[in-house]
Amino acid sequence: MSGDAAVSGGGSSVTRALRVVEAVAAAGDGVTAKAIARRLGCPLPTAYRTLGTLVEEGYLVRLHDVRGYGLGYRIADLHRSLASQVAPPPEVRRVLHEMHTSLGAAAYYAVFRDVEIVVADVADCADHPRPESLRIGEPTAPHATAGGKVMLAGLRPARLAELLARTELSKLAPRTVVERRALDRELMRVRSAGVAVEVDEFQAGRAGVAAPVLGLDGEVTAAVGVAVARAEFSSRRWELERGVRGAAARAGALARAARSS
Repeated sequence: MSGDAAVSGGGSSVTRALRVVEAVAAAGDGVTAKAIARRLGCPLPTAYRTLGTLVEEGYLVRLHDVRGYGLGYRIADLHRSLASQVAPPPEVRRVLHEMHTSLGAAAYYAVFRDVEIVVADVADCADHPRPESLRIGEPTAPHATAGGKVMLAGLRPARLAELLARTELSKLAPRTVVERRALDRELMRVRSAGVAVEVDEFQAGRAGVAAPVLGLDGEVTAAVGVAVARAEFSSRRWELERGVRGAAARAGALARAARSS
């Protein structure tokens, strides 16, 4: 939406535009203005005006073949911009892809972004796919993923409390840790071991292990992790652990070198 439109319409028009985009995303291609108006509880002329502005600005498109609206290509542009902003240096990405190939496992790199732990890069393939909810540029559940737990474990108490205050400990899979005391005990184990493990916590039937990436000051700045089918995890745990420890050490050295140069 243009700056003039946002100012003239006030905050409510901005909120309404966002709700319209969300409604179109939820409904899928072909949703009509009448359906949007009913969903949002607003007058039909208001829905048409908002839809028209969003189409003009590229956030929605008018699909004539299905006589409705769909998401516009500016949305994809925004997501690409976000993904590029959190992406690790190319050298670190190579480490991740080499780990994926050598271990035969989906590999990922997670970073802090304010009070969120965000997936910065993923290396996977059809034979070794990532967990369904592990998407580049999106927050991951820190209490349920190995990468998230290893990053939580590296935080100072005040920072940990701040991050967890914004995190809902949702039950995502059969063994997800959903109580703060249990999570604190798990983080103590992670600090002692130097790696984090998750089995049936983020997605049923999946397991993984992650190691911390250290920054210039020695604090945890990111995590390198792998995810495999639960059925193969027990027999491969130590192989995978050695792989992520080595990859995390290399990634940390490369990231520190890139920042200090």
